Amino acid sequence: MNINVKNNVYWVGKVDWELRRFHGSEYSTHRGSTYNSYLVREEKTALIDTVWAPYAKEYVRALEKTIDLKKIDFIIANHGEVDHSGALPAIVHRLPDTPIYCTAAGVKSLKGQYHGDWNFRVVKTGERLSLGSKELVFIEAPMLHWPDSMFCYLTGDNILFSNDAFGQHYATERLFNDLVDQDELYAESIKYYANILTPFSPLVVKKIEEVLALNLPLDMICTSHGVIWRDNPAQVVHRYLEWAKNYRENQITIIYDTMWNATRAMAEAIAAGIRAADGEVVIKLYNVSNTDKNDIITEVFKSKAILVGSPTVNRGVMSSLAGLLEEIRGLGFKEKKAATFGTYGWSGESVKMLEGMLKNAGFEVKEGGLRVMWNPDDAASEQCRDFGGRLAGEFVR
Repeated sequence: MNINVKNNVYWVGKVDWELRRFHGSEYSTHRGSTYNSYLVREEKTALIDTVWAPYAKEYVRALEKTIDLKKIDFIIANHGEVDHSGALPAIVHRLPDTPIYCTAAGVKSLKGQYHGDWNFRVVKTGERLSLGSKELVFIEAPMLHWPDSMFCYLTGDNILFSNDAFGQHYATERLFNDLVDQDELYAESIKYYANILTPFSPLVVKKIEEVLALNLPLDMICTSHGVIWRDNPAQVVHRYLEWAKNYRENQITIIYDTMWNATRAMAEAIAAGIRAADGEVVIKLYNVSNTDKNDIITEVFKSKAILVGSPTVNRGVMSSLAGLLEEIRGLGFKEKKAATFGTYGWSGESVKMLEGMLKNAGFEVKEGGLRVMWNPDDAASEQCRDFGGRLAGEFVR
């Protein structure tokens, strides 16, 4: 299948409706994804990226129905990760001498994964490739989100091929941003940023400012996953600038795990206390054992503050929370506050341990988290509500 993007630019990728996990099992894709590959057919023809390896044969067959493969003059590898380059070996097998344009790190990545001594052409920011009356301008984008990443820009049509930047895991046959459900699009876009690009936020700002300084007109952003931004493409650029600058909404998120519902009761009582003290703040509660971790991380990204609760288990915290907090540590959230709570029967170490984990993850932690022995009675429940009320005043201002 091919879809005309603009003039002589065509989408020749794959819509993966069945995908539910990505990066191994690290990222949930509730709405599937797309692997966006593009064909630019000017006086010379360039193929920009391919698709994930399981679809390589299908991809090549479909591409052959669109174009005689021998008429492809250039291959552009914006990124070596296998969801973009998985069909590249099959293409190179058919076109062994066709030059592959990528960054120096891209050569290392592609050689390391496929062990092929292909016809690589290393490019740097500002270098151009003539397609005839139009050119592709290359822009290195290291760590957005791999060292080898780059963008390319098509003059004349004013299209930025942005690779993983500005994308989302979102399967749709209506590949343009103005044709899809806007709430779904926003939800998948912020989830993608929160879970994948947050660690590189300073680089996001720097790269966007660098691209804007080039003063290139922008009519479209063609991403590697999800929609093509053709209706006001600058909107997603502005979103990224907002998200990259220690993003926070007026929200407090409570995350917990529980064995026999005592810690859940604490979480709900604390939430009631916050609500009574501040009716404007958004409060969300998640049991980490039965909630998708990437959805939780997205809510943490949106929050001014989080509360984390666990019963004490074997002198520690529940493994679900330990794993989630380790992932949050790696994402490097900034300017967020936190507090802890938990129940216990005899030793009660969980609250202090959670405080340590949150500090290690870069949160500003309120010392002296709340501990309740056994199941909260009326007095302990009131203590939880008071705790929530105090935190509302400290966290929201």
